[in-house]
Amino acid sequence: MDRKEQATFLHKQGFNCAQSVACSFCHVMGADPETTFRLAEGFGFGMGTMGTCGAVSAMAMVVGMKISDGDLDAPKTKKECYAMMKKLYKEFEEINGSTVCAELKSSGNDNRKSCDELIQCAAELLDKHLLGL
Repeated sequence: MDRKEQATFLHKQGFNCAQSVACSFCHVMGADPETTFRLAEGFGFGMGTMGTCGAVSAMAMVVGMKISDGDLDAPKTKKECYAMMKKLYKEFEEINGSTVCAELKSSGNDNRKSCDELIQCAAELLDKHLLGL
């Protein structure tokens, strides 16, 4: 099962959008699945407000965990992390028409997609840009 399929499977098991994406990349991030699940929970349903899509928020979590040097005294990786997130955010928006949950799920959105499709898009973008797959 690839990460896109795993993320969809997790969503069908009751994980929210952010948890589904973030947890499907745990091994890539070197992160504990339970901790990742707990950290991502508040990002689901557009941070509980139908704001920024949970799948987009999860991309930011994965990018930070993968790229950050973790240097608490002299961090040096912010620019690289921000540049990657800018690329992912822009492409997600181009593909889906928005990064805002309420807009993505609006009945008036001609490009409306299911949460599973948005989760798969986020996983594909991370594989493509972050991992070069």
